Amino acid sequence: MVNNPKALWDNCLKLIRDIVNEQQYRTWFAPIVFENFDDESRTLLVQVPSMYVYEYLEQYYVALLSKVLTRCFGESVQLQYRVVTDKQHGLSQDVVADEPAQIEAMPVSHRANQAPTVLDAAAPQDINPQLDTHKTFNSFIEGDSNKLPRTVGLSIAEHPGKSTFNPFFIYGPSGCGKTHLINAIGVRCKELYPQKRVLYVSARLFQVQFTDASRKNTVNDFINFYQTIDVLIVDDVQEWATAEKTVATFFHIFDHLFRLGKQIILASDRPPVDLKWLQDRMLTRFSCGLIAELEKPNVQLCIDILNSKCRRDGLKIPADVIQFIAETANGSVRDLEGVINSLLAYSVVYNSNIDMRLAERIVKRAVKIDNKPLTIDDILEKVCNHYNVEQQHVFSKSRRRDFVMVRQISMYLAQKYTKMPASRIGQLIGGRDHSTVIHSCSTIEQRLKIDKAFSAEISSIENSFKLKQ
Repeated sequence: MVNNPKALWDNCLKLIRDIVNEQQYRTWFAPIVFENFDDESRTLLVQVPSMYVYEYLEQYYVALLSKVLTRCFGESVQLQYRVVTDKQHGLSQDVVADEPAQIEAMPVSHRANQAPTVLDAAAPQDINPQLDTHKTFNSFIEGDSNKLPRTVGLSIAEHPGKSTFNPFFIYGPSGCGKTHLINAIGVRCKELYPQKRVLYVSARLFQVQFTDASRKNTVNDFINFYQTIDVLIVDDVQEWATAEKTVATFFHIFDHLFRLGKQIILASDRPPVDLKWLQDRMLTRFSCGLIAELEKPNVQLCIDILNSKCRRDGLKIPADVIQFIAETANGSVRDLEGVINSLLAYSVVYNSNIDMRLAERIVKRAVKIDNKPLTIDDILEKVCNHYNVEQQHVFSKSRRRDFVMVRQISMYLAQKYTKMPASRIGQLIGGRDHSTVIHSCSTIEQRLKIDKAFSAEISSIENSFKLKQ
């Protein structure tokens, strides 16, 4: 049985609209009404408003209709018209369409100097989306650090290309769950829309494919393939830093998909303004969608992730061990999973219980522990020195622009590099409340997305943290 024949007929109309001009479409095709499709006899019944419309369609467009029906419904479809002969009394007459081979196709005047249409190309074949089906929304645990990206990602999966979140650019440090989230979007989208061409590809693989196509002189085929994708997901785009030709080709593909309303999802370990190779025209297009940061999970989210994995894998790990792992894994989901897998292996091989002693041994070998965590004082010192501002001015109630900026930057970096809650950060930086800290962080995050010079300044301060350590 054909799935949803009405939807297939709507696809026929979309194809026709791409081929004929708007006036022809409104005059001859828009008035056609879908009636029924009999799968057994392979007969499509449509209603037309008059005998004149029927005769015109049969004289000039029967070949086009035949091609479109074959593309959408498959081979051997018989078109049948229900012609309205008396609208007042509801009278109609059913007429079977002529075979295209029995009549002359569209006159030369209708076809002269026309470029090949979408019907002249082979129908896109189904592709392997290259998705990890284990990375789903069900296994992506929600927390404060990922709530917005996860919510947006789910909305995109349910309405790809239809929301304002196109393109969707997600960035964050290694191990925060970017690859999991973009895979989850693709998996969910494929579940809801199995007919859509969804493709996940790493930036490195895309570059290898392009290089291979260039060597074989098949770049046009490479571009044409990617232009047929409905949902394109590209991971680790920061790896294109030295690939100018790859970037130029991707922009060509990106622009084509974007204009057609196809969904584009990109992931990187840094925001667009920090991608030095990114051209202004691409940065502008990214900004018209949504740029979202996926932060490292805090301790509570790490605990939730560990508990979820234990339930999924049938593991029993004491609560104090879970707490210890969450506090020492530096907010990396990969580190969390690596520690759990190692604990499981050791407990099975040596037939021992999972306890704190075993966890400490595993964590010492598997996780790089930061023995010198940054403090609020460290952050204030670096920020104030960078902008040549005295700390006493940061703590004051002054609303001078430069003092306010240093205060906001300090709060933003404190939230990013310490595990302190917003209320505690506010107390230590001039006795502000938690709402002031949240507002300050939001202000800095928004400016980082659009101001390359400012982003470079913050990066310079952050590099000074690393030198200290």
